[in-house]
Amino acid sequence: MGISPDNLELNQIFGYLKKLEARIERLEAYFNLGPAGEAPEIELPPPSSAKAEESEDRLELQIGENWLAKTGIVVLAAGIAFLLALPYKNLPPILPGILGYCLAAGIFALSHYWRKSFSLISRYLHGGGMALMYFATLRLYFFSAEKAVTKRSLEIVLLMIIVFANFYISGRRKSIYLAGLSLAMGYTTAIVSDQAYFLFAAAALMSALVVYFKLKYGWQRLLIFGIVLTYFTHFLWFLNNPFLGKNLQFVSSPETNLLFVLLYVLIFAAGNFVRDKSLPESNMVIITTFLNCAGGYSLFLLISVIKFPEHIAMYHLLAALVFLGLAIAYWSREKSKFSTFFYAMTGYSALSVAIIARFSEPESLVWLGWQSLLVISTAVWFRSKFIIVANFIIYLLIFLVYLILAKTVTPISLSFGVVALMSARILNWQKDRLELKTELMRNAYLAAAFFMFPYTLYHIVPAGYVSLSWLGVGIIYYILSRVLNNRKYRWMALFTLLLTVGHVLLIDATRLDPALRVISFLVVGAALVVISIFYSRSRLKSP
Repeated sequence: MGISPDNLELNQIFGYLKKLEARIERLEAYFNLGPAGEAPEIELPPPSSAKAEESEDRLELQIGENWLAKTGIVVLAAGIAFLLALPYKNLPPILPGILGYCLAAGIFALSHYWRKSFSLISRYLHGGGMALMYFATLRLYFFSAEKAVTKRSLEIVLLMIIVFANFYISGRRKSIYLAGLSLAMGYTTAIVSDQAYFLFAAAALMSALVVYFKLKYGWQRLLIFGIVLTYFTHFLWFLNNPFLGKNLQFVSSPETNLLFVLLYVLIFAAGNFVRDKSLPESNMVIITTFLNCAGGYSLFLLISVIKFPEHIAMYHLLAALVFLGLAIAYWSREKSKFSTFFYAMTGYSALSVAIIARFSEPESLVWLGWQSLLVISTAVWFRSKFIIVANFIIYLLIFLVYLILAKTVTPISLSFGVVALMSARILNWQKDRLELKTELMRNAYLAAAFFMFPYTLYHIVPAGYVSLSWLGVGIIYYILSRVLNNRKYRWMALFTLLLTVGHVLLIDATRLDPALRVISFLVVGAALVVISIFYSRSRLKSP
């Protein structure tokens, strides 16, 4: 009896199923899996907890290995420094210095021995040894009545040798921390020298070294550190070096110290200026530029106002040329936005101080108003919307201060309106260069002019002719609209005429003499009719 084809296919299917089951059992046995239907329970820690534990371990290692080493070496160096600073009676005055050198040599030897096994601690020890060697040299002249080195000039030479040696080592090791330590020692040497010109020269030299390291290794943070130390050191000199136990007072000699402040500004400006053009104007570049402007000019302003008031105009005019020159240089080289803005605004501020010092009030405020035209012109060249906005705010403040301080309004006040009109015209002329997307700033200047002309004429023109003077302003606006083909001046003309009509009806009708009242009504009425005829002709000509 034969097997039917259907039974044969069924047996083949069962055979395949048995083979598949056998393979699955072998896979389960290999991966140690339970029977089918029993999912293995695998306990995995939550990813967030694992990351948190890893981060905690990393923080603990950072504190234990890095910060404890730094803190320990600083505390150790400070303890040794206090030990060396103690007075040692009946002992040779050179002994504390020799002890300091020996301890520094031991620290250097330990740093060299650990350079491979404990590289991080080795670097910190090297910095501690540098600081200890500097303090040991400082101990040869200071901190004791009996001096191992009797001449301060020789002491300063020894200290500077150590400073430059440390700068050389920091450059060889490419260590920003050692360079920062060397910088601090250099400025300390400048302070303890107690010699004005040496302090200025040393500060300028330290500034140049900072710029060199920044350009060579890209140490932007060292540049910030150098800016702070430079201006702080000069400020300490201005306070008569109180850290040396001298009385706190303002120092006035030599007057040329102001020129050194401007020299520092130029040196630090070169640190960002000479960088590769392809590098963007990063946040660190912006911060260093701001600190250079704020620190340099604040110190310059403080010293000049307190000690040299008779020469303020001259010095601040020079400062304005320096800062504006830097703004022009930055814009010409890399089309910088922020550096150009900071240097330009600082230059404008210095020029404002020079004007205030040169002219008496309120005439100085009028000159400040005209200065805004210079600001507008340079801002157009710099394509700086920031300067445009800042200048308008300052312009309004100047005008408000003028209104408060001026006892009587004079024809000179009309210059504020003229400046506003010219500023608006410049902005309209160069709107494409400035990429001004709105009419806000131009309208703001026009609104200022619209207010200033009637206000000034109201105070300087006899009461009977105020309406006529306002009518003249409206006609001038209308002429400007025709010549310049600008609708804004037509609107200003209309509003001025409406203001004139209001003055005629409310003031002239009740307060003027009959003859002047008649003249005022006739002239204003005729002018309104004539202008209306012009508008009618324009409407008929339009398609």
